[in-house]
Amino acid sequence: MSSAAVRITLYRWAGAFGPFRIKIPCGECALTHDVINDTLSNELADIPVDLQTRDWLSLWWQPLLKGGWHAPIVMVEGRVISQGNALNRGVLTEAVIAHHAGRTPASGHHLFGKETCPHCQRAKGYLKAAGIDFRYHDVVKDPRALYEMLARVKPLVGPSTPITVPQIWLDGSYIGGADALSQRLHNKVEANPERGQSSLSAHDLTRKS
Repeated sequence: MSSAAVRITLYRWAGAFGPFRIKIPCGECALTHDVINDTLSNELADIPVDLQTRDWLSLWWQPLLKGGWHAPIVMVEGRVISQGNALNRGVLTEAVIAHHAGRTPASGHHLFGKETCPHCQRAKGYLKAAGIDFRYHDVVKDPRALYEMLARVKPLVGPSTPITVPQIWLDGSYIGGADALSQRLHNKVEANPERGQSSLSAHDLTRKS
């Protein structure tokens, strides 16, 4: 297993402790297991994951130390993200991507945006004019793109800074928004105070705060 694998642990309603043994199957545990596997095959297909399934009653004290007491319990890197109900796959996707992004540097050229954003269209134009092949991520249509953008940008600009689009990386280096991209590509940008923070890079935010 890769050292960068994100650890997921599922505690299901099963097992034994002393004279006590669980004999009644848990439908929500089975459903949660299926949701995890399907999410790993789709939204998280290219992210290395170490999935472990454990019997709750046999090891009840392990999740309890982390605040988990009601199976099915799902933990990501030792933190409880769901318990007592069938798992929401979006919660799992967000948690896994946050850990993966934190330990895996960005690479390549990426633009995170949405189709109705004029600054995103402007940034696309800059990249195309410069002959830069980039990967576009629609954060409205693709939840994974939204989670990854937030996980990568928040540590750079701070937790209290609103995150808007576009967010751009070139050669794995964070650029910021459309104006920052234009400056990097040496394009002339007309001043527009209504663009807001979506057009600022992390350096600009730090300098102007």
